[in-house]
Amino acid sequence: MVHAIWIALFAIGLITAMVNGRLEEVSEAIFKGAEEAVVLCFGLISVMVFWLGMMNIARKSGLLDMFVKLFRPIVLKLFPDIPASHPALGYILSNITANMMGLGNAATPMGIKAMKELKKLHGGKDEASRSMVTLMALNTAGLTLIPTTVIAIRMNYDSAQPTEIVGTTLFATACSTLAAILIDRYFYYRKIKRNGSR
Repeated sequence: MVHAIWIALFAIGLITAMVNGRLEEVSEAIFKGAEEAVVLCFGLISVMVFWLGMMNIARKSGLLDMFVKLFRPIVLKLFPDIPASHPALGYILSNITANMMGLGNAATPMGIKAMKELKKLHGGKDEASRSMVTLMALNTAGLTLIPTTVIAIRMNYDSAQPTEIVGTTLFATACSTLAAILIDRYFYYRKIKRNGSR
């Protein structure tokens, strides 16, 4: 569905440019944007490689396991439908940890694996389970301790202080995560109350 929206937007933009006689400007913007995207990607690769390497060191040194043990009781409270020994919990914890380190690209595969495990747990149904909704809310809100990708972008564009956003990012993502959890709990308990009153 999303690809259809992007194609429609692209087609509408081209048609509008042709009608207004600005096709040359659009072509120039496309090539300039493509060039900037390549430069930006190379800038991001170095930072991503560094932080992925750090995550690998953290995993091999046992630091990641400490994070997992630290957050396991919280995750079990947030996902009471998942058995304590289920593999989905490991993927969820890895997803949350990667998001906290600002590694959204590294968090995505873990989130997808967690969703697949949750779907199996939900009997293979296509509708989202309560745990899937909670994971989606947490993943979208994404508490971030180190906004790695944003720091890399700021460094790439010669920011004088690329790390000055760490405090505000932490505050903003903490607020969004808290809001996501509260909203998720509100709808969960509302559903329980509604089902109990029948």
